[in-house]
Amino acid sequence: MSRPLVPQLTRVDRHQPFRFEAGNPGEASAPLCGRRSLHPVYPVSMDVRRFPQSRAPHPRHDPRRAGGAGRRATAPSACDAPAMVRVKTQVTAPPVRRTERTTRIAAAFGLGLDRSTQRVIDRVSFNLADGRIVLLLGASGSGKTTVMKALADALPFRVTVDAAEFPPDAAIIDGVGAGLGLDETLALLSRCALGEAPLWLRRIDELSCGQRFRAALARALAAALASRPRRVLLCDEFATGLHRRAARALGFNLRRLVSEHRLCAVAASCTDDVICDLRPDVVVRFVGGGRCTVEERAPRPAAPFSLRRTVCIEPGSKRDYADFAPMHYRATDELGFVDKVFVLRERRGAAALGIIVYAHGPRELALRNEATGGRFVRGLERLNRECRMIRRLVIHPDVRGCGLGRLLVRRTLPLVGTRFVECLATMGDVNPVFERAGMRRIGRCEYPPCFRVSLDRLRTLGVAPCDGGFVARVGRSREVRGIVSAAVARWYWATVGEGDRRVARQSPDMLAQLYRNLLSSRPVYYLWEASEGMRE
Repeated sequence: MSRPLVPQLTRVDRHQPFRFEAGNPGEASAPLCGRRSLHPVYPVSMDVRRFPQSRAPHPRHDPRRAGGAGRRATAPSACDAPAMVRVKTQVTAPPVRRTERTTRIAAAFGLGLDRSTQRVIDRVSFNLADGRIVLLLGASGSGKTTVMKALADALPFRVTVDAAEFPPDAAIIDGVGAGLGLDETLALLSRCALGEAPLWLRRIDELSCGQRFRAALARALAAALASRPRRVLLCDEFATGLHRRAARALGFNLRRLVSEHRLCAVAASCTDDVICDLRPDVVVRFVGGGRCTVEERAPRPAAPFSLRRTVCIEPGSKRDYADFAPMHYRATDELGFVDKVFVLRERRGAAALGIIVYAHGPRELALRNEATGGRFVRGLERLNRECRMIRRLVIHPDVRGCGLGRLLVRRTLPLVGTRFVECLATMGDVNPVFERAGMRRIGRCEYPPCFRVSLDRLRTLGVAPCDGGFVARVGRSREVRGIVSAAVARWYWATVGEGDRRVARQSPDMLAQLYRNLLSSRPVYYLWEASEGMRE
């Protein structure tokens, strides 16, 4: 009778606290070495609540000792004590059916049809603990997936990225982070390169293969963060099908999540370009023939995203925004009176990674008057001379969440040449990029009165802006289109002027989508003031 392809576990005696071992059924367990480990290490199959307290973690893995005082206490993890993992795996392949072709191939190359036992992995040992990432690195077929299967079978508290299945009729925002709040879920999706609002409302079968992997990773991370105790994250073929730039950004964000929330992750990859940003604590290199090397890497302080060393910022124009307009959640490409545009590139002459657009701001803003002491009340000439607004900030989805947006804002604010720079950010609470770039948060804008009136009038007609037939009603009903057009025109007059003319040239689809965006928008207002030295 042939042995199974999936490796089975050999139970380890509780009185030998060294490791768990994946091996052949019935194979005796041997001690890891002749002396006891420096840390108390227990079988992972044991109840994690009976693990002893681990020694104090390194500051890189301890938020309280790394400037994180005052943060809420993290939940207990499945790796509160370091666990030595030792894998020894043999796979016996069943014999193939004898045919004319298999017989000729076996005879030509001196092979047997009754294949013998193949040792996929001889021995590999590494530690699992809070805040640690183990990277399994090797070519396809070298044994990474076999080790991942052994870990999945052995660890009692684990979540596997490959096993994250979405409900077929659920939107991404519902399939990710069921145990987390909405803001936490949106932040997690952004770190997994799914920061575009239209993607949040799609089903999993509407995404590309790369987007499905990132959605599965976000779902697994949410499950690990919400579970009590925290579960070990297992991710086979990490970022294999992604653009290498996106893979490095995903590794950077995974490193941040593991360090901030004291998770434990094991990832497998066939390329080593993710090491720089993933910064694994252990690298297991599979060299074939069941052999591998284990490299314990010294803890390193947090480092910025690797692309930040090569990026450059160049002056641009309004035409450069055309490539980034589909990446922004706003349906309209109306930018107002543009003053300056800056483009972020990976290096000089390379493709653009981000763009920021500075334009003239609206004529009146209550929070602006409050923050500046009424300096611009009925002072349009002074407003045009001393103030600009960040109208758009768009970073390519591949590299979002890596600090490039903050870098672009901070470096270009002094280049605008005005005393004040302001910004209205709908996602200000989810992603405080402008605060981190040096701008001051003033407050949240009030809901426009004209939209309250228009919404009440639409309700009396039985029209709901969020319904699927809203666009058709705007195009078909003159009364509905008049209500929507009046509200949008008043918003245009308050921001960029010429409201009636701008509304007249918009299609019903564009008008309806813009109304929806404005209806749900209560943006956060930010203000930056240049120092005296900068103004001189």
